[in-house]
Amino acid sequence: MSRTALRICPLCEATCGLTLTIEGTRVTGARGDRDDVFSKGFVCPKGASFGAVDGDPDRLRAPLVRRDGALREATWEEAFDAVAAGLRPVVERHGPHAVGVVLGNPNVHTVAGALYPPVLLGALGTRSLFTASTVDQMPKHVSSGLLYGDANAIPVPDLDRTDHLLVLGANPLESNGSLCTAPDFPGRLKALRARGGTLTVVDPRRTRTARLADRHVAIRPGTDALLLAALAHVLLEEGLADLGDLAPHVQGLGELRSALADFTPEAVAAACDVEPAVTRALARELAAAPTAAVYGRIGSCTVPHGTLASWLVDVLMLLTGNLDRPGGALFPLAATDRTPRPAGPGRGFALGRWRSRVSGHPEAKGELPLSALAEEIDTATGDGEPVRALVVVAANPVLSAPDGNRLDKALESLDFMVSVDPYLNETSRHADVVLPPPPPAQSPHHDFAFNTLAVRNQVRYTRPAVPLEPGRMAEAEILARLVLVATGMHGADPGTVDTAVVEQTLGRAVRAPHSPVHGRDPRELAARLHGADGPERRLDMMLRLGPYGDGFGARPDGLNLERLLAHPHGIDLGPLRPRLPQPLRTVSGKVELLPRPLADDLPRLREALHVRPDGLVLVGRRHLRSNNSWMHNVPALTGGSNRCTLHIHPEDAARLGVRDGAAVRVRGAGGEVTAPAEVTDGVRPGVVSLPHGWGHDRPGTRLTHAAGNPGVNVNQLLDGSLLDPLSGNAVLNGIPVEVAPAV
Repeated sequence: MSRTALRICPLCEATCGLTLTIEGTRVTGARGDRDDVFSKGFVCPKGASFGAVDGDPDRLRAPLVRRDGALREATWEEAFDAVAAGLRPVVERHGPHAVGVVLGNPNVHTVAGALYPPVLLGALGTRSLFTASTVDQMPKHVSSGLLYGDANAIPVPDLDRTDHLLVLGANPLESNGSLCTAPDFPGRLKALRARGGTLTVVDPRRTRTARLADRHVAIRPGTDALLLAALAHVLLEEGLADLGDLAPHVQGLGELRSALADFTPEAVAAACDVEPAVTRALARELAAAPTAAVYGRIGSCTVPHGTLASWLVDVLMLLTGNLDRPGGALFPLAATDRTPRPAGPGRGFALGRWRSRVSGHPEAKGELPLSALAEEIDTATGDGEPVRALVVVAANPVLSAPDGNRLDKALESLDFMVSVDPYLNETSRHADVVLPPPPPAQSPHHDFAFNTLAVRNQVRYTRPAVPLEPGRMAEAEILARLVLVATGMHGADPGTVDTAVVEQTLGRAVRAPHSPVHGRDPRELAARLHGADGPERRLDMMLRLGPYGDGFGARPDGLNLERLLAHPHGIDLGPLRPRLPQPLRTVSGKVELLPRPLADDLPRLREALHVRPDGLVLVGRRHLRSNNSWMHNVPALTGGSNRCTLHIHPEDAARLGVRDGAAVRVRGAGGEVTAPAEVTDGVRPGVVSLPHGWGHDRPGTRLTHAAGNPGVNVNQLLDGSLLDPLSGNAVLNGIPVEVAPAV
C-alpha cells in the first residue's frame, strides 16, 4: 500500500518542499508540496526525479575497505577500524596539517553535513582544509568579510519586492538560484516583469534568463568587475549616489570616489565590449528605480577579479541606498542563527592568517584553494609536511578542481584516504575506505546554510521519510565516528560527540550577556532538550537559542523542535527586514566601503583595462537537470539538452571549419579534451561554452549510466595556476582556449 511523506528537496539551493509517494520503503513519486510555506508547490525536474536519485542502484549499500589493492565490502566495524589504523598514525608521525580535509557541495544539503564537519576540523586541528567554495563563491565570502566583518553576512536580493533587478553571471532559470535561496526563481522573475519591474541580464551567453530579460548585455567574459566599477563611477560622477539611511553606518565614500576615478564607461568599453551609453543607462536606471537589487553569481565569481566584482555588487547597492532596504538586498535572519548581539564594533575579518605550503596562497575563511590540493600532496618541497592523508566528505575534486589528471595521480600517492560518499566515483575510487551515507529519503532534512540566504525568513524540518535500511548507518553517526577517530577515541559511543557539542554551546550561551539563557545552569538546559537523537537535540538547542527561539522558556511563544514538528509544512517567519547596523562585525562597527585589501587589488583591475583576448575564451554553463557532478548517473536527469557539448557561435564555427555535431578538440593550459560541437548564436562571438561536472570515463568507478555517456571534464583545460589572489578562487571562466576540428 502506498503512503505519502513530506521531504525538503536536497538537490539544489531552492530547498523546495516535496510530497513523496512511497510504496513499502521505495520512493515511487515526488511532487511539489502545495502547503509548503516557502515553495508553495513549485518543483523542478530534479525534485520530480527525487525517487530516481534516491533509488539509484549504483548507490553503495555497505562500506568498502581496500584489501590487496582492491576495494571490497566490509562491515562498519571493520571500516572504522581501518580508518583508525590509517588516519591516526599520520597525525602522530607528521602532525595534524599532514591530514587534509576536502568538503564538497552536498555537505550543505544535509543535516549531518552542516553539524559535524566543523567538529571534525576542530578535532583534527588541521589547517589543510579545501572545499568547493574555492571553485564557486569564496569571492563573495571574502568581500562580505571585508565590507561587513562577517564572511557569512551576504545580502540577498529582495526578489518579491524589487522594481529593478540587475543580474550578472547568473542563470537562475537553469540553476534555480545560488546564494539566493528562492523556490520558483523563474516565477519570481516573471512576477517582477508582470508588476512593471525591469530585469537586466549581463552574460556572454543568451541564457534562458537573458531571453526573459528586458535587456541583455552580452559582455566579454571575465570583465564584470570593470563594468561594475564603471557603473559605480557614473553614480558618483553624476551625483546619483544617495546612501539615504545608510549614511551613518558607512565609512570610506570619499576614498571610493578617488579609487574608481579611472573606471569611466569610456575606459572600460573596449575591454568589456559594452558601449559607454549602455553603461551610463544602466547606472541611471539603477539610481532612478524606486527600489533596485544587483545579483552577481558564479560567472562573476570564478574570474580573475572575482572578489572585486563581488565587492562592487554591494557597492552599487550601497551607493543607490538599496542595501538593507525592502526591495533592495537585505540580510536574512535564519531560525538557527545565533541570537543577534547588540550592534557595535567587532573583531573584523582577516585574510592570510596562514598560507599554503607550496605556492604560498593565503587562506580565506580558514580554507586553502582547492586548486592547490594536488601540489600540496605531490610536492615535497615547501614549508612543512605535504598532505599525506585525506578525509573527503561528499566531494569529487578530480572533476571539480582544475587539472584533474594531476590530482588523480596525486591521490594515488597518499598514505591513507577515507571518503564519505554514496558513490564510487572519480575521487572516492582512490580511497582506502569508503563510508556510504544512506539515500536522502532515509535522512532528516533542515537547511542550515540556505536559510541564511533565503529571500524570506522561514523554518522547516522533515524527519526521514523512510526508515533506515538494515545494514546502513546514518550519516550523522558516520561523521560522529570520524570525529572520535580523529580524537583518538575510536570505539567510544558516537552520541558523546553531540553531548560534548551541547555542553560547549550551552556553556558559552549562559556566559554571553545578550543570550536569552544568560546566567542559567547549562546542565538544566541540556536536560530540557527534545529530539529522537543527537542531531535533533542539537537542532532543538539551536532553535531555542536563535532569534525566534523560546530561550528555554524565556519567550514562551518562541520556536523549539516540538513546535516545528507540529508544523510539518514549515513556519513562515515573515519577509526580510532591515537589520543594519546589527550584523556588522567590522572593527569600526560600520560598513567599511574601501577595505585595504580591495584597494590594494584595484591596480590589477586597472591593468585589465588594456587586456584583450587574442582568440576564443571559454565559459561554463549550467543545466536545469544538473547539479555539478553528482546527478549524471540518473537517466531522467541526463536527457534532452543536458549534454556535454561545446557551444560555439556560427561566425567562429565557419572561421575554424567546425561543423555542428562534429567532434572538436579544445586545448587549454592544463590539457585538451574532445567534445561534440553545437553551433549556436546563444553564445557571443569569441566565446565557447562547456558545462562542468562531466568526464565520467575514468576506470574503477561504479557509475553505470554516467559512464555510458561520460562527456568531458572541462576543468582538465585548466592547470590550476589562475586564481583570484584575494579569495584563492579558481578562475574557471574567460579562459583562453584553442578550438579545432578533431582529426
